[in-house]
Amino acid sequence: MKVVGLEEHYVTREVVDAWNSLDARWRDPATAGSTTGDTGRRLLTLGEERLAVMDDAGIDTQVMSLTTPGLWNLDPGAGVALQSASNDTLADAVRQHPDRMRGFATLALQDPTAAAAELQRAVTSLDFDGALIFSRVRDQSIDHTDFWPLFEAAEALGAPLYLHPQSPPPGVREAYYGGFGDVVDAAFATHGVGWHYDTGVQLLRLILAGVFDRFPGLQIIMGHWGEMVPFYLDRIDRMSATAGLQRSISEYVATNVHLTPGGVFSQRYLRWALDVVGPERIMFAADYPFVPTDGGKARGFLDGADLTDAQRAAIASENWERLRAGIRR
Repeated sequence: MKVVGLEEHYVTREVVDAWNSLDARWRDPATAGSTTGDTGRRLLTLGEERLAVMDDAGIDTQVMSLTTPGLWNLDPGAGVALQSASNDTLADAVRQHPDRMRGFATLALQDPTAAAAELQRAVTSLDFDGALIFSRVRDQSIDHTDFWPLFEAAEALGAPLYLHPQSPPPGVREAYYGGFGDVVDAAFATHGVGWHYDTGVQLLRLILAGVFDRFPGLQIIMGHWGEMVPFYLDRIDRMSATAGLQRSISEYVATNVHLTPGGVFSQRYLRWALDVVGPERIMFAADYPFVPTDGGKARGFLDGADLTDAQRAAIASENWERLRAGIRR
């Protein structure tokens, strides 16, 4: 059984330098964990050490992506300059280990036209498999029509977009997640729960804004079992008529969204996801290097799941390979 991980991260020194040069307003609290300690070191590594960790985890292939918040907090000039450089760095690593490594493009959506062109280049020239995106460009939500050239390009290419968490805006962090000290506040606003609500809300904003009506072939991948949305779909669906949508929200999820565990190795959440979207819309992700996978934990999660052999193989890699086969290169 081949296992492919779809939410596996890296960073470059140039991106770290750009993050560190930002004004305090635009700094993401998650960058501290991505630039220091063993995690920061592993994110910079694209070679043999990463392969050894994959072997130990039981992962055959990583689809790698620039870690949060990517380039989306940078000013437009810096972001656009770094998107091509980051993708070229990743492409070099992929070429050295083509059977073990794949890539999601890094984009700077501050310039939507340039981002769409870079996605085209990444897919057709660098052989990437889509892109990893975030909820906002600084303080502007990506459901705004200014950013729709990216969705148009992704649909035309058949290239999936992995919608990944980034930290909530400063005002939201202060109002909802503040008051417990810097360390707890940062955890609360990010991996504790803030990331996941924020990303789930952004998926709903894309639906409510009509993005999937305008681009019905667009495919979005959501980590962490769908970032809260699947667990409340029965309630969320009540907005469908109110918003005048062409379909119910659950129908958009069933046709335009794929789920991964994103390193949350929960059999309970897997059962829920199976019930909500079915095995054909679940894929695998280990969230390297943020989640421990030593001792075969990644493959062990799949091996220990209450799945048929066909379902297990589909989630491990076959669903991804089918989605990837639809990319127009």
